Amino acid sequence: APTASFPTPPEGHARPGAARYLVPALVAAAVAVGLGVYGKQHDPAGTAFNLAGFSSTSAVKAWLATTAIVFALVQLFSALAMYGRLPGLSGATWTAPLHRWSGRIAFLLAVPVAVHCLYALGYQTYSTRVMWHSLFGCFFFGAFSAKMLLLRAERLPNWLIPVVGGLVLVVLTVIWWTSALWFFRTVGVTT
Repeated sequence: APTASFPTPPEGHARPGAARYLVPALVAAAVAVGLGVYGKQHDPAGTAFNLAGFSSTSAVKAWLATTAIVFALVQLFSALAMYGRLPGLSGATWTAPLHRWSGRIAFLLAVPVAVHCLYALGYQTYSTRVMWHSLFGCFFFGAFSAKMLLLRAERLPNWLIPVVGGLVLVVLTVIWWTSALWFFRTVGVTT
């Protein structure tokens, strides 16, 4: 939802400064770098989990990531509706809850995939595809952290949250493209 408009602070009170942007940026950098360092230093275990009914952990990850992308697309359309960009849907009361819950579900689906990637495989650079996947995977969780912190900040420019949210979606799409789509194209659509 758009950042709420807040009243002007009374005379003598300090206005929030650069910290409202700097803190989320620093947290994003710390999360991304921390995940990358952990992934690089950790000895890959080879596997972290598997679910009954799936042929491999790669299949589990591909399907969880694909489902996360579907919910992320729901986020995109619900955000467009909330910002009045979809004719006939602007002002609909169900768009904000749909946006929040689809985001929560997408994130919850992405977490086990990331845990498996970090624990079982680590931060890898043996091919261009894998290098970009590792880099964007770390960047995604940093950008997501920044977005969550920015949602609580006061008096942000109206364009900031949509831009950061769009960045999170683009990064998640690149992660999906370099993993799940690659898996489906290489191995086949399998469970």
